[in-house]
Amino acid sequence: MISQLSWKIGGQQGEGVESTDRIFSTALNRLGYYLYGYRHFSSRIKGGHTNNKIRISTKPIRAISDDLDILVAFDQESVDLNAKELRAGGVIVADAKFNPTVPEGVSAQLFAVPITAIAEELGTSLMKNMVASGASWALLGLPMEVFNQAVQEEFGRKGAAVVEKNIEAVKRGGDFVLAQAGGPLEAFKLEEADGKQKLFMIGNEAMGLGSIAAGCRLMSAYPITPASEVMEYLIKKLPKFGGTVIQTEDEIAAVTMAIGANYGGVRTMTASAGPGLSLMMEAIGLSGMTETPLVIIDTQRGGPSTGLPTKQEQSDINALIYGTHGEIPKVVIAPSTIEECFYDMIEAFNIAETYQVPVIVATDLQLSLGKQSCEQLDYDRIAIERGKLVTEELEPREDNKLFPRYAFTEDGISPRVLPGAKHGIHHVTGVEHDQEGRPSESAVNRRKMMDKRLGKLSQLRITDAVKADGPSEPADLLVVSMGSTGGTINEAQARLAQEGIATKHITVRQMHPFPNDLIEPYLQRAKQVVVLENNATGQLANLIKQNVGYHDKIVNLLKYDGTPFLPSEIYNACKELN
Repeated sequence: MISQLSWKIGGQQGEGVESTDRIFSTALNRLGYYLYGYRHFSSRIKGGHTNNKIRISTKPIRAISDDLDILVAFDQESVDLNAKELRAGGVIVADAKFNPTVPEGVSAQLFAVPITAIAEELGTSLMKNMVASGASWALLGLPMEVFNQAVQEEFGRKGAAVVEKNIEAVKRGGDFVLAQAGGPLEAFKLEEADGKQKLFMIGNEAMGLGSIAAGCRLMSAYPITPASEVMEYLIKKLPKFGGTVIQTEDEIAAVTMAIGANYGGVRTMTASAGPGLSLMMEAIGLSGMTETPLVIIDTQRGGPSTGLPTKQEQSDINALIYGTHGEIPKVVIAPSTIEECFYDMIEAFNIAETYQVPVIVATDLQLSLGKQSCEQLDYDRIAIERGKLVTEELEPREDNKLFPRYAFTEDGISPRVLPGAKHGIHHVTGVEHDQEGRPSESAVNRRKMMDKRLGKLSQLRITDAVKADGPSEPADLLVVSMGSTGGTINEAQARLAQEGIATKHITVRQMHPFPNDLIEPYLQRAKQVVVLENNATGQLANLIKQNVGYHDKIVNLLKYDGTPFLPSEIYNACKELN
């Protein structure tokens, strides 16, 4: 028996690959397995090769695997493109319709199943995804009733007849391949899972759920890959909590609407990707100047311009930190796990209101769209902090003076009132202003206001601003990362440790203001530092050099071809440096 297995399905986009993966992984989740998924898909609605890869394990995992055990293929292109990942003795389940062949040099067992023909016998070729998934499920020897339950959940809303047809498709696919194989494959029999209930979601869903838990009741946004799922999730969920989602005409409208709603006292957010973020830059400056809370999700993807809208990249860091003209206080947070996507959204809303600043939560495509197992969330950790929001009745001001919305204070944070509060009237403008919000070009006032705003975040440190793992004692080799790459690094670390090579790994979660004091001790103790990131110019490495130093120790490990790092790539790079 084996403790983990890797399964992939490939075909043309719009052919049912996504739904097959969804039902297959849902059934595995019901059994209590840990799952980690990766979607490779084209930037078009229909057509073009797409594949979904799932790693299944009895232990927690946070990375895609180097190799592949089972490939389900709807066409020869899927075989040709993906068979090279198969380990020796791997399995291909392919539609007999296209007379599948195994590429030269690939050692794999081929099962040609009449996937389309069986589906058509049952009434429609659309059910071929159920035939295919039934075949691969049967080879694993897993309980069929669990899979049928997942089919019921997927198609139940369409009626009993549709459910029965799909269950029959699953059965026929399984029966056919078992007749060929002579029964389930012993080499692919998984150890029993722990059976514990786990959440199974993508990062976008976790951030949407975290927003609701944080008290967000309005999202204004414009659809864009890979951020759209945040919007789609909240469209379904927010109305249940008295909230709503508004699809605006563009990203400029989305962010300015969010600023206006936050000014009115409603916790509001928006979500986008690189191109949309570019359009938001002027408005982000408005949030900083008017000291209005604002939360933005940026799901990084391949750029520049339209770039690779459906592929992995971490290249927005410079834009997130330096994109706005002028100088404003701003916070950039980069979660690295599904759990952090949830908890960081709560912290983002609290920081935005406590410090009255824009907060950007930056994920990458793999974290945003890669579906993963997640431990049960601790709702007792949730606390809502609204900072210096004045809720008590205000006293009348002498000589009809306005409320000092931008008053100079020791911590740089001024009292904030909501529109309509009696005796709370004040000016709000994007130009420089005095303590009551009136436009001011006074040189003395300008300097004091700039110092007030920019000084607010000097001591800010988010929860686990720099997260460390590896041996407790210092190691000669330090690996530094951000975003979704952490789990992949951990796997490479484990392989290196087996060979006696100790490494330390830190994940930078607070990108701005940069936590120099927390990072410097790790760099000081290491002999060599590998900074790993999905971009071409080493943006995280440059941040470290700019803020902390140690230029002579830093080595870049960059990948910018649109695909995530594999454990073997990190293992090989670190071993060469040792």
